[in-house]
Amino acid sequence: MRLATLRDGTKDGRLVVVSPDGSACAPAPVKTLQEALENWDAVAAQLAAASNFPDPLDASQLMAPLPRAWQWLDGSVFSSHGALMDKVLGVDKPPVSRPLMYQGVSDKFYGPNDDVRMPDEALQIDFEGEFGIIVDAVPMGTSAEDCKKHIRLIVQINDWSLRALAGPEMKSGFGWVQAKPPCTMAPFAVTPDELGDYWRDGRACMDLLVDWNGTRFGAANGEPMGYGFHELVAHAARTRDLVAGTVIGSGTVSNENFREVGSSCIAERRGIEIVDLGAPKTEFMKFGDTVRMQGTLPDGRAPFGAIEARVVQA
Repeated sequence: MRLATLRDGTKDGRLVVVSPDGSACAPAPVKTLQEALENWDAVAAQLAAASNFPDPLDASQLMAPLPRAWQWLDGSVFSSHGALMDKVLGVDKPPVSRPLMYQGVSDKFYGPNDDVRMPDEALQIDFEGEFGIIVDAVPMGTSAEDCKKHIRLIVQINDWSLRALAGPEMKSGFGWVQAKPPCTMAPFAVTPDELGDYWRDGRACMDLLVDWNGTRFGAANGEPMGYGFHELVAHAARTRDLVAGTVIGSGTVSNENFREVGSSCIAERRGIEIVDLGAPKTEFMKFGDTVRMQGTLPDGRAPFGAIEARVVQA
């Protein structure tokens, strides 16, 4: 099952069920995705039962599937990415035996085709392609194994970053604020069964194709997460209940063979250049630049649709 949200003049939009080919949709039995998540056991079967899709799906009217959320938590669980970022940012972190996670902006997710407003090119604008999940209500202290049943939807995210601000904020000892603007979310939120065998051990085992200004930049696979999403949910719920609609990200998708498959963010490419060449060569994004991201299965299907975003000056 694939779900999307259409513009209707409200902040949360109107929830629809998307046809298998992505060309049409049917009205949902509840108004918003947040309402569906809060009543998942009661409405999931009705959503899944949709078989008649009377309305053409207008891509220009797509919002993020969850246009605003009670909580957005982002992990960093791809070890190859973490090691390169430490080089780029000049951060010397002690090793830890738990997931890394921060809390970001949740009151807005850009839609898949929205222009993304940034204040200044000098802040080093970067994209970060990742996968994410959305949960129903998770009680505090839920085990990782039991957290699997609370993962209701999988999403694809561009977690925008301003790299000139990231290093100083990290070194302050507190979390990111200015370095992390709102994220962009791909058009379709999907139930795990949509990925079939490529949803394994709490991981989206599929390639994330990233194109910057029309040129392929990366095709890393989501399987090598150091922690599965169920483990990230358990980590977040250790000392708090998680409300229905909490979004949790994987962090930038990255593979150890990054020289072969490319990267999901510019900063990682710059980290490779520092290792190989002694200094970074690739510049960050400029106003007018575009980035396209599409999680793709081996048969070519793109369950989440695609993000196609342009950076503009605020």
